[in-house]
Amino acid sequence: MEIKVRQLTTCEVAADGGAISLGFEDVTGNPAAVSVSLNQVGALIMTLPGLLEAALKTRYGDQSLRYAYPLASWVLEQSTDTTQRIITLETEDGFKVRFSIPEAEQCLLGEALTQPMPETTVLPN
Repeated sequence: MEIKVRQLTTCEVAADGGAISLGFEDVTGNPAAVSVSLNQVGALIMTLPGLLEAALKTRYGDQSLRYAYPLASWVLEQSTDTTQRIITLETEDGFKVRFSIPEAEQCLLGEALTQPMPETTVLPN
């Protein structure tokens, strides 16, 4: 079944924490919702940024396009695994994402951030 969404209306966590629910209005104005189990939420979240970039590239015919979120703040903290740190990146509107960074990558990231970068340089890891 395909449902075309006009707008997202609600985002909720199930009472037991086992799922999330995304409420929306379809193109005819009818309310609907989709419930995604906690086990599948991570897969959904990991898939969406790639789909967003693919849609931009397809729509505008420009393979160099990237969807970038403006960084407003960041926090670095020690993980319970002492070989890892956790970095949290956050936008002004509250979107945040966390990454665990292995010790070797911490050094490489720190060095990369302190070096001047020509405008056209991309530093893949």
